[in-house]
Amino acid sequence: MILLTTSRRPTNRMRTLCHDLARSIPNVVRINRGKLNLDGIAEKALELNADRVIIVDRWKGGPGEIKLFQVAPEGLILVPPLIFVRGIQLQRELQGVRAKPVRSLTLTTSHEKSPQVAKVAESLSRFLNVPTIPTDVEAPRYEAAMHVSSGASAQIQITFMLLPQAMEIGPRITISHVVWEA
Repeated sequence: MILLTTSRRPTNRMRTLCHDLARSIPNVVRINRGKLNLDGIAEKALELNADRVIIVDRWKGGPGEIKLFQVAPEGLILVPPLIFVRGIQLQRELQGVRAKPVRSLTLTTSHEKSPQVAKVAESLSRFLNVPTIPTDVEAPRYEAAMHVSSGASAQIQITFMLLPQAMEIGPRITISHVVWEA
């Protein structure tokens, strides 16, 4: 199970992004952080039997970083990559789509993927514990796909698609850059 939360003073947009992510990724529990420090988040994760934590951090009034953590008895351990967000589009902004919570997810990538896209996709697949399949392969066992691709300006983009219709359900996250070492 994965615990999802925000930084200490989240904006409405950050809360909505977390709500959308919790609906789009199976086995995610979203909590309001309040005044919890990292040790408090680790305790809450252990209480909920969550072995991983995602924290959406703030930058200039909006979502700026996505940090991935492994829960250990001594606290939270940062897991690469550290994802810096350039922009987001929420579910409500994507043609009024209201998706139900997803029960099964796969990760897809495009054929023309760059080495950076492949590395991000592989690490997200491992962290979220979801299988990776090529885009052209039909995935009838899965309700949704998390698609990692390179955008028009060579930036990495993460989108969530409903299967088999390939209808985008959001959120769409554009990544400015990724840091692999802590």
